[in-house]
Amino acid sequence: MSKIALITLEHRAVSLACSGFALLLGACGGGGEPERAPAPARTAPASVVAATPPAQAADPDRTGQAGDDQAGASGPDAAQVAHVAPASFALSGYAPDDEEQAPAAARQGRALYVSPQGADDNPGTRTRPFRTLARAARAVTPGVTVYVAPGTYDGGIRTTASGQPDARIGFVSTERWGARIVPPERSATKAAWDNRGNYVDIVGFDIDGGMHRGGTRWSTGIYNGGSYDTLRSNHVHHIAQGAPCTSAGGAAIGLDGFYRGVQGQVIANLVHDIGPAGCRFVQGIYVSTTGSVKNNVVYRVAEAGIHLWHDARDVVVTNNTVTGSNTGIVVGGGDFYHTSGPNDHTAVYNNIVYDNRMGISEQGRTGRNNSYRNNLVYKNSSYDWHLRNGLTHSGTVSSAPLFVGDTKVALPNFSLSASSPAIGRATPVHAAATDFNGRPRNVFSGFDIGAYQH
Repeated sequence: MSKIALITLEHRAVSLACSGFALLLGACGGGGEPERAPAPARTAPASVVAATPPAQAADPDRTGQAGDDQAGASGPDAAQVAHVAPASFALSGYAPDDEEQAPAAARQGRALYVSPQGADDNPGTRTRPFRTLARAARAVTPGVTVYVAPGTYDGGIRTTASGQPDARIGFVSTERWGARIVPPERSATKAAWDNRGNYVDIVGFDIDGGMHRGGTRWSTGIYNGGSYDTLRSNHVHHIAQGAPCTSAGGAAIGLDGFYRGVQGQVIANLVHDIGPAGCRFVQGIYVSTTGSVKNNVVYRVAEAGIHLWHDARDVVVTNNTVTGSNTGIVVGGGDFYHTSGPNDHTAVYNNIVYDNRMGISEQGRTGRNNSYRNNLVYKNSSYDWHLRNGLTHSGTVSSAPLFVGDTKVALPNFSLSASSPAIGRATPVHAAATDFNGRPRNVFSGFDIGAYQH
């Protein structure tokens, strides 16, 4: 059975050549040499280092509620506590303004709280918080933000509640990457976090699939099937490692249109060490609907750092840094869910695509209105560009980006050195006002290419 578990049995009546978010993550239009039949799994580029600890397991469409029940802490709930220090829920690590990382409703006092020192029979207040994200997910309502204190929590989370345009739901790690989500002891799901709600923000979590302890291995970090959701400032890593390379595929972060989700945003996330080396079915950031992908840092991905497929169209892909992967950015469409394609009116601006095997590639059905401006594309060993329909790129920088740090270390520093040719060479069109770290982009000195403003 080649379809990802994200598509349940009741949906299998839908006749699609390649249905489901994870299957197409390589099997259906991505990553191979252009105009050639799909190639067998091959060795990843030299810049992909040996895999670190294998990723763990979870499955978005699971039978029963095992994943939801497990999705909490590493171990049973702690005894109920009378008080937890309110300081645990002070936002930190976000810039320039911590409060901007949470929905406005949270700043008006509508909030729930989760802490490793909490208990699920608590009321979820600041001094008597819940212990698990699963418990908070059952209690959340439109306009409420769930603040999650630093600590370790079991993954396999499913969130289904929807907010409203003027009353979003937020799940916010109070310390950037401080709330760490890991595989549970007996994983029952293929995703660390499966969100089906609309108008939901998931902000600041560390999704770490690197310590598999039993059960199903994670092939997906954050799966998003809802509409108007934002996945921001998360650290998603060591996903789908140690797993077999199959056409079931996988991704660190996915915006999926199968359940008719639209207009998702993937903003300022750190994504790395995704998939077994050489496996063309596992992607970094995967989009099969409308939306935007901005300010992300992506490296060491088995196939595409950023991959658009299925019903992807009208996607803005700007100011990302993608390196050390098999393909930098795939813009494509095919194996359609609800449309007949093509992927058109997609804008790929201001990205650094450096030292991958392939650079920026159009594949499948693509339109004549896609645009490619002011990207730095260099040292991709097979090719830098493969565009269709007579399209050309403009404002391209064809030289090394001159990062501050060594790109081969475990956690590279991809900020720009003072001599980088990416400085001041971006277009402000579609660019976010801030960079990966929340620093303002300078309209006076010029916007910089890539995820970081110098």
